[in-house]
Amino acid sequence: MELRHLQHFVAVAEDQHFTRAAERLLVSQSGLSASIRALERELQTPLFVRTTRRVTLTEAGRALLGEAVRILAQVRAAHEAVAAVQGVLRGTLALGTEQCIAGVHVAGLLAAFRRRHPDVEVRLRQAGSGELAEEVAAGRLDLAFAYRTQADTDQLRSVSLASEPMTVLCHPSHRLATAVACTPEDLSGETFVDFHPDWGPRRTTDAAFAAAGVRRTVSLEVNDVHSLLDLIDENLGIAVVPRHFRHKREGLTALPLKGTGEAVYETVAMLPPPEATSPAARALMALLDTSEEGV
Repeated sequence: MELRHLQHFVAVAEDQHFTRAAERLLVSQSGLSASIRALERELQTPLFVRTTRRVTLTEAGRALLGEAVRILAQVRAAHEAVAAVQGVLRGTLALGTEQCIAGVHVAGLLAAFRRRHPDVEVRLRQAGSGELAEEVAAGRLDLAFAYRTQADTDQLRSVSLASEPMTVLCHPSHRLATAVACTPEDLSGETFVDFHPDWGPRRTTDAAFAAAGVRRTVSLEVNDVHSLLDLIDENLGIAVVPRHFRHKREGLTALPLKGTGEAVYETVAMLPPPEATSPAARALMALLDTSEEGV
């Protein structure tokens, strides 16, 4: 099995189209088709279902895709490790992050990284914490800054960045604005503004209310912080968010959320196992003043 066969396979799987994949890879369509056929012959099974408009993965193709992506990421990491030993850090840093993550100023961190390592191409992707964890574990991201969604595994480990309590944000004219603090029971029946279920703040809030036995309904769901704050600013609902969000819109009222036990918003750097961590990811973590032992 040749690496180029795996590269061609992954490109077709991602584009779901031979012509587009061939254009992206800068190879002929006939050459790409021959490469895929060679891989299918070696594995003795079809990898794609081909139609006139698109191609889709077979069950065997889906099984191969995750391993192929992981193998290619490890090969890339090996090339970059050799370059790093030779004193040159180059290649690509694929970084994922949630919006407004606590414990790290992503733009400032990347600016410092770029100054030190100008030959490294930086690719930044924003998504929810659950998806970011999957991308790091699969080798599609070098690391991600996100909410802790799970315990460490053989394919994913976490380095703690920050931990903070959750806060209730509401309009100054809201009935809760004069309270000293709130419990989940106090918020029963309120209209909530929140992020999509994959986001860290939403996961934290859902878990806290479930633990308190209080049912809540998210009526207004957004995918960015400023939209959430705008809706609260118009008194269309309240939100439970990490405490540092209160500084993003000074006109809103912030109340501590009590009665949630150990429910906190913990942000982490998600990384692959030490042996699979790229030199670029190590260098970025070093800029966070995080101990590199085991990184």
